[in-house]
Amino acid sequence: MGRPSKLTDAQWEAIGKRLLAGESTSALAREFGVSKGAVSSRFSKRTETIKAVANQLVATDRAMANLNVSEQMAARSLADDLKAVSEHLASAARYGSATAHRLLAVAHGNAAKIDEADPMNAGSIEAMRGMAAMTKLANDSSEIAVNLLRANKDNIEDLNRGGKDVPAGLDHFYGASTIPADA
Repeated sequence: MGRPSKLTDAQWEAIGKRLLAGESTSALAREFGVSKGAVSSRFSKRTETIKAVANQLVATDRAMANLNVSEQMAARSLADDLKAVSEHLASAARYGSATAHRLLAVAHGNAAKIDEADPMNAGSIEAMRGMAAMTKLANDSSEIAVNLLRANKDNIEDLNRGGKDVPAGLDHFYGASTIPADA
């Protein structure tokens, strides 16, 4: 864990806004009494992300302006539907993984019913059948979550490495925004 910052969150926010407005890193570092490296490390990726999002907004506005009103309404409706699908899939993944967790806990509890001295007795076999059924249900329940994770393996690996951007919820799985790690 690093040492605490000399500046308050409000001061850092002011620096960030002024950087976006075009002021130099060196001048701001001198004014606030911090190193240029501290300012750069805190804001370089954040500034890049904000500028990229701003460019995407401009491009979207231009593309929308080329559509007639009914097409603009259709595009907004489709975007809303896509967001809803993302939210519902994220919820399905969350509930499915919670269900899988619970089913596996119950299956694990059934392991105590297996007679290790005679695992082929009727009671042990019945316990193993129950465990197998619950494990299958658990695997099926976790399918959406696992597929989301598999589809976004690079994002997850980047997150685990403390990568450049920390995803905001599951929105990043569908190409939505991210929050810079140093936000």
